[in-house]
Amino acid sequence: MKNFFNLFDLSQKVNYKTEVLAGLTVAMTMIPESLSFAILAGFPPLVGLYGAFIMGLVTAIFGGRPGLISGGAGATVIVLIALMKSHGIEYVFGAIALAGIIQIVVGLLKLGKFIRLVPQPVMFGFVNGLAIIIFMSQLEQFKTVVNGQIEWITGTPFLIMAGLVALTIAIVVLVPKITKVVPSSLVAIIIVFGLVMLFNIDTKQVEDIASVSGSLPPFHIPNIPLNIDTLQIIFPYALIMAAVGLTEGLLTLNLVDEITATKGNSNKECLAQGGANILNGFFFGMGGCPMIAQTLVNLSAGSRARLSGIVAALTILVIILIGAPVIGKLPMAALIGVMIMVAIGTFEWASLRIFKHMPKSDIFVMIVVMLITVFLHNLALAVLIGVIISALVFAWDNAKRIRARKHVDENGVKHYDIYGPLFFGSVAGFSEKFDVINDPNEVIIDFAESRVVDMSAIEALNAITHRYHKEGKKVYLRHLSQDCIALLKNAEAIIDVNIIEDPTYKLVVNEI
Repeated sequence: MKNFFNLFDLSQKVNYKTEVLAGLTVAMTMIPESLSFAILAGFPPLVGLYGAFIMGLVTAIFGGRPGLISGGAGATVIVLIALMKSHGIEYVFGAIALAGIIQIVVGLLKLGKFIRLVPQPVMFGFVNGLAIIIFMSQLEQFKTVVNGQIEWITGTPFLIMAGLVALTIAIVVLVPKITKVVPSSLVAIIIVFGLVMLFNIDTKQVEDIASVSGSLPPFHIPNIPLNIDTLQIIFPYALIMAAVGLTEGLLTLNLVDEITATKGNSNKECLAQGGANILNGFFFGMGGCPMIAQTLVNLSAGSRARLSGIVAALTILVIILIGAPVIGKLPMAALIGVMIMVAIGTFEWASLRIFKHMPKSDIFVMIVVMLITVFLHNLALAVLIGVIISALVFAWDNAKRIRARKHVDENGVKHYDIYGPLFFGSVAGFSEKFDVINDPNEVIIDFAESRVVDMSAIEALNAITHRYHKEGKKVYLRHLSQDCIALLKNAEAIIDVNIIEDPTYKLVVNEI
């Protein structure tokens, strides 16, 4: 029994009352978001709750740190909207399971730290685009099908729904100013739900979208062809879902580390996320990742152990099994209001405050990523293009840093002291620094303040040594690593190398 409790990181020091209450609070905040995100993506609402239960339970037990809450997050769900529309939910489940496999591979290879390579402007653009998509998608709930045509609702139904949405938003905004004991989104849903039931208000409900009759998550192998064509369809979505989930998850983990002054395990978190998403793919869950808002709710409620996450997941399961009839009666206006507030909270308003102080290249990257996310709904393409542009800007900036200080010593030997990295982006500027024909018979090229980075740089060194050798002049390359020397084709042209002072760094041999 002691080992069982150790599995959950529990001990005599844990405040069980605090953990249970925190778990119940977290569950109440996750349910409306899980339902809303599922409906937003076109999934059956129950798929959202299954995803929240599976994701929450697995990561609470096996995740990278106590206190971290996972569920059906909007960042990962948005990735799958286009796949849902084009190929249906079976392909979505396949993509979710594949994303889980990718996340496990990342964890096994201990690659969690490389999530830091995603530039901040890309994250700003992605998150802002995500917020806009969430907001714009809520407007779709104000439409209805008339004679096979999708039309905006008008008249009294529109006024009722808009009024209930406004009331929900007002409650979500005002309740935290009165008390933070109960989640404001939960209070808003309960009040709006009560008003609709009490006054028998005719408005769209969750059951009008899809059935939410509940049972245990059923095992189901995704009904998709197992061939290369299917892989080509789902792999891009799986890859970006895995990347987005790990990005948001590891950023949230770092945030919890700072708040609690403890250290989590990023690679363990990757493994837990991957395992949970694989189960989601085979048990009708919509997948997900750690959720910043719910994690902060959990921590503010006093939780510091894994028990709260377990309680939250089990609470959601109980609601699925018992509370489905109630969930079906929830007014869509309440969920729309909650999601609008989620969109407002998701948007990185800080990116607007620092807009004037950001480099123009970063502003460009952020806007490009945001526009692709909003108009193409292709987060994979948006993030990929953002990373590529950022990488090219970085390469261009570093390429401009290559320079050479030239001087001739008392012996008539000309020195070229190279500054800045020598790589594929700077080799052209490097080659232009030398006056091979007019230089004296002895030349020293010193790399003490430079670094040879890749094979393009090696080829540039080969070219310059060949040019001097062809003119019958002696060239000395100093402060090169042994790795560089071994790769130089024109080593016979090198007369002197400072072996003792040379560095020992390695090159990036395979240039991309």
